[in-house]
Amino acid sequence: MNMQTKTFAPVENLQAGTWLDEVTWNEQGLVPVIAQELGSKDILMMAWMNRDALLATLRLGEAVYWTRSRQKLWHKGEESGHTQKVREIHLDCDGDTILLVVEQKDGIACHTGEHSCFFKRWDSDSACWVDESQSKK
Repeated sequence: MNMQTKTFAPVENLQAGTWLDEVTWNEQGLVPVIAQELGSKDILMMAWMNRDALLATLRLGEAVYWTRSRQKLWHKGEESGHTQKVREIHLDCDGDTILLVVEQKDGIACHTGEHSCFFKRWDSDSACWVDESQSKK
């Protein structure tokens, strides 16, 4: 991304406000979030946020998502220690996708132990997904 950026700073006492209405929430009250690594620019993962997760992220300065399977807030790395420190946050032109530029602790974003969740590549010649995970190499 070639954007003018100002370093993100958490605001511990930030309150919900009309700024939340600039986000286009889906029918479940969620918005997709892409996590991109600051240095490498690698796309690490995609997750979901609801209003509370976005507010918690902005207050804490670390990524907090909404887990649909467990139906609760999920502070990324709360169990694994692989937290994501937010360095920039962007809202796309339609307001329906958030981009977090993060510092990924220990370089592991995926629950499988991989750097990125996107380690399966489509191979057109074979018409199949090819697993390029580091653990397979």
